[in-house]
Amino acid sequence: MTRGLIWATTEDLAKNRGRVLSLYRQILRSLNSPALPLNLAARLQKKAEVRAMFMLGSEEQSLHNIQDLIDAGEYSLSLLRKGEIPKHIQVYQ
Repeated sequence: MTRGLIWATTEDLAKNRGRVLSLYRQILRSLNSPALPLNLAARLQKKAEVRAMFMLGSEEQSLHNIQDLIDAGEYSLSLLRKGEIPKHIQVYQ
């Protein structure tokens, strides 16, 4: 990321693209884990929520906010890998 700039350039967005796509795929795969206490309907709901979060995040233009979203996604992925459901992903069963 370019130093001193607040808004993301096309170059900045291109640098993060692979990282974000990888994170997105890993989170979706982690939701299929048998360690999570989710039934099929809840898993599908969680996947839809993740897709919506990433779609909203794709419109972000601030470098700081983009980095915060990536950090939050990586933290959520670490929790999912432990078999925990992140607090910001509510479960309705």
